Amino acid sequence: MNKAFVKESDQEDDDEAAALALAIPAGSKNYIRPEGYQRIKGELLQLIDVDRPEVVRIVHWAASNGDRSENGDYIYGKRRLREIDRRIRFLTKRMDSAFIVDPSAHYGSDQVFFGATVTYSNQHGEERTITIVGIDELDPLQGKISWVAPVARALTKAREGDTITFQAPHGVEELDILEVRYPAPAAD
Repeated sequence: MNKAFVKESDQEDDDEAAALALAIPAGSKNYIRPEGYQRIKGELLQLIDVDRPEVVRIVHWAASNGDRSENGDYIYGKRRLREIDRRIRFLTKRMDSAFIVDPSAHYGSDQVFFGATVTYSNQHGEERTITIVGIDELDPLQGKISWVAPVARALTKAREGDTITFQAPHGVEELDILEVRYPAPAAD
């Protein structure tokens, strides 16, 4: 095997491990909501059961065509296979380190914890609604922010009606907490 490929793969794994270490504060758990865990599990199963076998079939077919050095299907297939395997390793590590927290346990509470959907207004009167989620569920465009984000950390343990201050990237900001909600518990 060409050393360049081994070096690239090792380097990317190291980069992934470094990003993983930076994302979760030292001594903290990888909190995730049940639906976030199911999404990761679904992606992992899709990769293992569908995507990887399909790429292996294509690589096998391409390899049987002879000269591999100029065979685009073979070269692309091998690269895609490495990407899939890298993603499988990453998702497996994330699932192994996940600590599932059901936010419905706080249903009816007015205090902000992991999984809360919080509506607040800033000192300019602008209202915003966010949901505090796990690092793997992050989607700022949908109002889902990580529990390690500065605003989420400042909101945690505050109550509806409280005013909090925190250091935002553009300076100190005051937020008035207008509403705190949690999903209702599932009916058994």
